[in-house]
Amino acid sequence: MDKPSHSTLKRPQEKPKHRQDKAGPKSGVGQDARGSEKVTNAMDKAEYTGMEQGLDHHAIKHHKEKKVFGFAFVVCFWGIFCSYFVYGLLQERIAKQGFNGERFHYFLFLVAIQCFVDVIVAWLAAKYTGEQLSLKPYGVCALLSFSYVGAMVASNTSLAFISYPTQVLGKSAKPIPVLLLGVLIGRKRYPLLKYMIVLFIVVGVALFLYDDNTSLPTDEHTPRLFHVLGIGELLVLVSLTLDGVTAALQDRLKDHHSIRAMQMMFAVNFYALIYLTIAMFCTGEVFLAVSFIQRHPEVFWDLLAFGCASALGQVFIFVTIAKFGPLTCSIFTTTRKFFTILGSVLIFGNQLDIHQWMGVVLVFVGLGLDVFLGKVH
Repeated sequence: MDKPSHSTLKRPQEKPKHRQDKAGPKSGVGQDARGSEKVTNAMDKAEYTGMEQGLDHHAIKHHKEKKVFGFAFVVCFWGIFCSYFVYGLLQERIAKQGFNGERFHYFLFLVAIQCFVDVIVAWLAAKYTGEQLSLKPYGVCALLSFSYVGAMVASNTSLAFISYPTQVLGKSAKPIPVLLLGVLIGRKRYPLLKYMIVLFIVVGVALFLYDDNTSLPTDEHTPRLFHVLGIGELLVLVSLTLDGVTAALQDRLKDHHSIRAMQMMFAVNFYALIYLTIAMFCTGEVFLAVSFIQRHPEVFWDLLAFGCASALGQVFIFVTIAKFGPLTCSIFTTTRKFFTILGSVLIFGNQLDIHQWMGVVLVFVGLGLDVFLGKVH
């Protein structure tokens, strides 16, 4: 028998092996490449989807924060405006309008009611927020409270001698003592625009007070000496000066002692209540005021509403300063003062002459420029 050749024996074994060797690696590389490409595409798609979802979430969150910010802005504005508008109307009603022909002129008692309600509201707000209340630091808080209560008593007492619009406009002239005290005592330098602002306010107040017949009291028992000296305007000036001292002490308290808003509100009004209680018992005013309320019970609700409006306004002021800053707060309060004068004219019939309206416009133009200057700096 013939033996098979060498080549014939190897071919059937080599060919399958050769095909397997070539086909195997090629097929594996293709599958790996295609699998890797699919994984990469899936990862890219997932990453893009995640980024898209993240952007959507960020946009939604930003939109919600913007809506909350706008809502808080509107609430703070109307809170300050309505609280102090009602406060001003009640203040004029209590001090200027008679109760069956008898006027309420117990201003220590009036301010004491205001401070008492402020203490209660500050305590409730601190309980709600978890803020710790304290009367420390004793010395600074006691001094701050003294200037604070002095400014309020002087401001309210001035209504016995001048009209309410005159008092509000006079209190709006706060930049004048701030600038004068800053130059004379603090040796500060101010830009030229600041002096022009003060000039606007000075001219406006002078125009308003010129031949101001509405500032004379109608009470025949009021001494003529007060008419000649302008005791009402003098009390407004005292109030403005003490406001400047109060502001400086508040800044010092915040800078050196890190005191919070409700703690300051509580401590200042608590000390003020102590001062007023001592003063009322020493002068006997507390007994006279209680006797007046017994004769005219309706005044009690006016006093209570007056204190609540003041406390609510202070809370909105603190919230506005915390959320939007003191500049926004000054814009709100300046706007409120103008409409309080307008409300006094329309509701209580306080007639203003042309030159007085010109004075009002000049004062509020000056205040508006002061706000603009603060925004620029």
